Amino acid sequence: MNAKRILLLLLGPLFVAQACCAQDKKTDDPFIARPYLQIGRTPSPESLQLLWHAFDTGNDWVVEYQPKANAPWKKADTPTSVRVAVAGIEPHRVFQTALTGLIPGSKFSYRVVKAGKVVFTTEGQASKKTDQPYRFVAFADIGAETPAQKKLASQAYLAKPDFVVVPGDIVYERGLISEYRSRFWPIYNANQVDTSGAPLLRSVPMVVAPGNHDTDTRDLDKYPDALAYYYYWNQPLNGIAGTEGGPLVPSMTASADNRKAFTDAAGEAYLKMSNYSFDYGNSHWTVIDSNPYVDFTDKGLQDWITADLASAKDATWRFVMFHHPGFNSAREHYEQQHTRLLSPIFEAGKVDVVFTGHVHNYQRSYPLTFVPDKKGVLLVASMGAKMARGRVVNGRWTLDKAFNGTTNTRPKGIIYLVTGAGGQTLYNPEQNSDPDSWQRFTDKFYSNVHSFTVADVNGKTLSIRQIDVNGKEIDSFTVTK
Repeated sequence: MNAKRILLLLLGPLFVAQACCAQDKKTDDPFIARPYLQIGRTPSPESLQLLWHAFDTGNDWVVEYQPKANAPWKKADTPTSVRVAVAGIEPHRVFQTALTGLIPGSKFSYRVVKAGKVVFTTEGQASKKTDQPYRFVAFADIGAETPAQKKLASQAYLAKPDFVVVPGDIVYERGLISEYRSRFWPIYNANQVDTSGAPLLRSVPMVVAPGNHDTDTRDLDKYPDALAYYYYWNQPLNGIAGTEGGPLVPSMTASADNRKAFTDAAGEAYLKMSNYSFDYGNSHWTVIDSNPYVDFTDKGLQDWITADLASAKDATWRFVMFHHPGFNSAREHYEQQHTRLLSPIFEAGKVDVVFTGHVHNYQRSYPLTFVPDKKGVLLVASMGAKMARGRVVNGRWTLDKAFNGTTNTRPKGIIYLVTGAGGQTLYNPEQNSDPDSWQRFTDKFYSNVHSFTVADVNGKTLSIRQIDVNGKEIDSFTVTK
């Protein structure tokens, strides 16, 4: 017997033991995605939704929570689940239950029990009510599995927000289940805070808008686990519902089996969760699907946005979130100006700030008003293509250059923020120190560093800071009413 064979015989049991331990470790973790908080279909300062993903075996789950420290543990309603069984992915379930009777703005503890054993426990933050100050963070173009994305996840957690907003491109490249599992959940719902991620999602809710990398891939025969946006987010369904193949939702390519698998798992979120709105504290948020497949001249969409903003008459602040910026000075995506068509509606609706992504850098406009000339040029991806890439929208803007966010804090017009430096490769760093390359409506432009937005709302004062990946403040301004 040679020496190599003797070594294998001696080490063989060790290899087997290690393999068994590794397998047991995987089996012992009942989660595919650990518990995370959501605002739910009908957001309230007294309630949050708790979701998690698990293997398609057994429903013996119990959730318990303490609305405040040292309070008795309460049992949440029996969790419900939706089965996701699409081709190429092992079937799994998305579980959820409601945490009700929370104390607005207070910390609470919760734990998840499976088969009588506590398998997860942590602390969460209840939403704020109208008269409470609050903080949110915003970043887009995030799920790229880059070092910058992971560092910003930790920075966002350490900023101690009450909630997080993501103006699109949640995961790259195609919004797949498999991409969420490698590029999203492990980073934003990590067990520790370090340069690899943070336990952000289990602590506060994240609210998301669809970007092109989330909902553009609609060939379910080629990518059966695409459109995962509609599986994993528990958000309001109070917006305008599209019709597949209509002005808001493009057609899908899918066999009968693949279509059924998708619609069974997506449920009512499909066709309804692309456009919606919610209130948080003293602010109203309008969330819009800004992908170029949407016809922004559609009267139904315009009427819904108009009515939604009008319904926010009691809100101190009105924010809008979508992916594609209409006012962008970067050379990348400059031609995608289609959301400018909505500016007059935003102005009539008294919108304060519009949060966008898509362009992988940070930009802040002067407060502005805009009148489209309605002439523009519709651009398509290639000759004979049916899918629009963008629309050039010319017009006349009026800029409030007297606003400086320090001594003059009352803007005349809307401030448009691009916060797309959340993790993906930066766009146009060569423009960072070249203000001659910026459009006249641009006040600030940072394209050489990844960053995220921190916003503090206290009554009639809004303070916004842009923080880079190293924790340095690169921009700040205040708006008052």
